[in-house]
Amino acid sequence: MTKFLPINKTEMKERGWEELDFVLVSGDAYVDHPSFGVAVIGRILENRGYRVGIIAQPSWQDNKDFKVLGKPKLGFLVTAGNIDSMVNHYTVAKKRRKDDLYSPGGQGGLRPDRASIVYSNRIKEAYSDVPIILGGIEASLRRFAHYDYWSNKVRRSILLDAKADLIVYGMGERQIIEIAEALESGLPISEITFIKGTVYKTKDKERPYKPIILPHYDEILESKSRYAESFMKQYNNMDAIVGKPLIEPYRNYYVVQNPPHEPMSQSELDSVYSLPYMRTYHPMYEKRGGIPAIKEVKFSLISNRGCFGSCNFCALTFHQGRAVQSRSHQSIMTEAEKMVWEPDFKGYIHDVGGPTANFRHTACEKQVKHGVCKDKQCLFPNPCKQLKIDHKDYLKLLRKLRRLPKVKKVFIRSGLRYDYLIHDKDDAFFKELCEHHISGQLKVAPEHISPNVLEKMGKPQKEVYNRFVKKYHKINEDLGMNQFLVPYLMSSHPGSTLKEAVELAEYLRDLGYMPEQVQDFYPTPGTLSTCMYYTELDPRTMKKVYVPKSYHEKSMQRALIQYRKPQNYHLVHEALVKAGRTDLIGFGKDCLIKPPRQNKQAIENDHKNNNRRNGRNDKKTKTIKNKNDKNNKRNNKGRNKRTKR
Repeated sequence: MTKFLPINKTEMKERGWEELDFVLVSGDAYVDHPSFGVAVIGRILENRGYRVGIIAQPSWQDNKDFKVLGKPKLGFLVTAGNIDSMVNHYTVAKKRRKDDLYSPGGQGGLRPDRASIVYSNRIKEAYSDVPIILGGIEASLRRFAHYDYWSNKVRRSILLDAKADLIVYGMGERQIIEIAEALESGLPISEITFIKGTVYKTKDKERPYKPIILPHYDEILESKSRYAESFMKQYNNMDAIVGKPLIEPYRNYYVVQNPPHEPMSQSELDSVYSLPYMRTYHPMYEKRGGIPAIKEVKFSLISNRGCFGSCNFCALTFHQGRAVQSRSHQSIMTEAEKMVWEPDFKGYIHDVGGPTANFRHTACEKQVKHGVCKDKQCLFPNPCKQLKIDHKDYLKLLRKLRRLPKVKKVFIRSGLRYDYLIHDKDDAFFKELCEHHISGQLKVAPEHISPNVLEKMGKPQKEVYNRFVKKYHKINEDLGMNQFLVPYLMSSHPGSTLKEAVELAEYLRDLGYMPEQVQDFYPTPGTLSTCMYYTELDPRTMKKVYVPKSYHEKSMQRALIQYRKPQNYHLVHEALVKAGRTDLIGFGKDCLIKPPRQNKQAIENDHKNNNRRNGRNDKKTKTIKNKNDKNNKRNNKGRNKRTKR
């Protein structure tokens, strides 16, 4: 019978274990589902015969919770969870979030800031001689010196701050088995420096073979141009075929990144998803309201990983890479056939996708043999002539899923690259997408419409989006369906001045649409856009980039996108004046807002103030009149007396 991985010594004894090989420590609650990295790594190790236990969301005020499973034989595997702990805790305005979807009942505050560092240091206190291997998105994107938005400074490699021994970057399934086998063979952790997709520290500069030397940490602290230079060297070495070792020098250590691991084959990826997951959260969380994050993924199917879209504000290039890997139809169908018989399945498969739902194969044949292009992107600024644009395989998969018993609807909620879809000459997928796979509205991400901003984002020009919108509405009209498009938009991205923000507002005015939600650009580690944000340079060209950084300017740019909201009036007015666009303040059809005194609230306030003033004036007039009347009476009385005399 399949069981959850042990979380205490009682469950270890039920399996007949006195000691574990590995202990996984996670900032997330324990959810045994393939959408959660801890479950995947735990099940892979278990499948290879290793004894694995999990410590989920330990108390970090002391090291007591880190001892509950005892000292592992081979090592601790540490992750902050599915999301960077700082992103999990703070909004882009650096305000503390109240909830946490990866915690029981959505309760916030159950993991520390910079969880990877805190957990690792507590483990060192408890067991100073046990290897510590970091993984997950937080460690993966902070493997070299990086700009930290929350402290507004450049922090050194997380490997040094965490006092850990290795970082596994990327998805990690292959690396973790190679590390486990090396440790089991008796090799000390300090000698495990040869595994692709890992980062280690050393005092021996000669260990890596023919490396690229990055600027010294002290140099990038002093020079933003050196930081940008370092970033581009990292960015151009993220391919398993052409990537080279990288060395970042520090005063006492060298931090070395081995080249990325090769993408998994389809059969390897299938094997990961065939492991005996419980597909839900541990029952210990039931009384506390369960784990909210499971709701969206429990009845979803992961079809692929990797993304050749390469948006500059996205960290996927640094984490999963640009080479797309996909599961076989049989693997996905087997998982779906099990899923539909779960008691709480209501007939709806929530998603079939991945980072980009409609990418099911590598971008081109060249990529397979020679790796991804260093100086070219597959879709930006225009689709590469070598790019394979084909939705046939994805469409076949969706048709199979629609025919499953008990399935009412198969949705696609992962991101769809509209700029890939619009260039497909075969409309079959587009038509079936509209007919079968959306529920009233389709969400896509044009992000912006200004050429200056789109170029910095690595997104196509607005004409591509306009073509997509026109075709989407035409297909829906032909189908007799009234479905909408919801565009995701981003404010305050590097390159966006108030001029570009006003351009976007005018576009929305002409569209007759006002978004309910707007995402401010969030500078997170590992993205080209974050490098622009910090350095105010485009690292590809080393040219200056305008970056909106003040809270007030970012508020104005966001308000312009939602210019119709009454609470945004004053910010929009200020922005239009500063941008020299007072022509958009008035009563014409092209105006965004009315003049200040015609603002409804302003009028009401003016009426109230006028009434108060009028009231005071009436009272004052009456008082003066009474005084005058009294004086007149006295004067008349005096005159009468004098007349009598």
